Amino acid sequence: MSDVIINKKPETELSTSDFYYELPEELIAQHPMEKRDESRLMVLDRKTHKIEHKHFYDIIDYLHKGDTLVINDSRVIPARVYGHIEGREDADIELLLLRERELDTWECLVKPGKRARIGMRSVFGNGELVGQVEDITDEGNRIIKFTYDKKKYENIYNILHEIGLMPLPPYITERLEDQSRYQTVYAKDEGSAAAPTAGLHFTTELMDRLREKDIAIVPVMLHVGLGTFRPVKVDRLSDHVMHTEYFSVSEESARIINERRAAGGRTVCVGTTSTRTLESVADESGNVRAMSGDTGIFIYPGYKFRAVDALITNFHLPESTLIMLVSALYDREHVLEAYKTAVEEKYRFFSFGDAMLIV
Repeated sequence: MSDVIINKKPETELSTSDFYYELPEELIAQHPMEKRDESRLMVLDRKTHKIEHKHFYDIIDYLHKGDTLVINDSRVIPARVYGHIEGREDADIELLLLRERELDTWECLVKPGKRARIGMRSVFGNGELVGQVEDITDEGNRIIKFTYDKKKYENIYNILHEIGLMPLPPYITERLEDQSRYQTVYAKDEGSAAAPTAGLHFTTELMDRLREKDIAIVPVMLHVGLGTFRPVKVDRLSDHVMHTEYFSVSEESARIINERRAAGGRTVCVGTTSTRTLESVADESGNVRAMSGDTGIFIYPGYKFRAVDALITNFHLPESTLIMLVSALYDREHVLEAYKTAVEEKYRFFSFGDAMLIV
């Protein structure tokens, strides 16, 4: 199945401001830990409401034989490119490639947008890549058709790896020396404009130890788009329209998830992207179906989870759809209390920050 648009909204009248918390700027992590799994881990128990403070490598003690760990194996592309309007080297243009609409045609965020009129051509690198604006979306993004030497380059990704930069979130202002650190160790399918950051804590050694404990590690794929950075601009959550992102769940992944959950194992999602993917494809009984397409599912308090039993996630921006999703799995009051504790304990926040496990 393909081209699935899902945007189920629970009945609740919560406001965006209900998910605000105070965060000192110095707690926003500007660089990753030297070793991925040495980040801190806050463990939240939904039954006892107990909070524990651990390190990420301790997560093996909270995952049990028979559990399934669901990862998003999307790979971040060097999606930020700099160039100029064709014939005008003084007219700079910056693009962030968000998603491929069709072969070599991408939806892009353009700066400065006022220059990017339909028909405008821009040049990137040393002329390796040329883009022409074909259309403008309702949100103001540009649809750009790219051309390049197909005898020299197999595809556009080859060029991006030569001339592009990793699209770090705007709250990370320090230079990232090792670009691979904004990539999970299991990243595979190119197409994300941002990393599924909960997965950044895993090392190959930790994953091997989990497998030895009979914890299945099962991939799904969701290409993370601009919505990761986009704030909620409405007051009532029921008025918010979620961005859509392309996902895919294979027959094999669906089979493993369903079989192990039926046998009593928990489905533990690594990150909000894996969570949104599974909840997009699960039927009323929680059975995960193999399919691909676009999902616009918006999960916030009042939502009834079907397929997800536990969640590994990072600490998210105030008033973001991500903290709303986390609050739907636990509850808003306890999540905000945990965030308050994280601030007091000086946890590191956002993409390169510490992690949380909700069981």
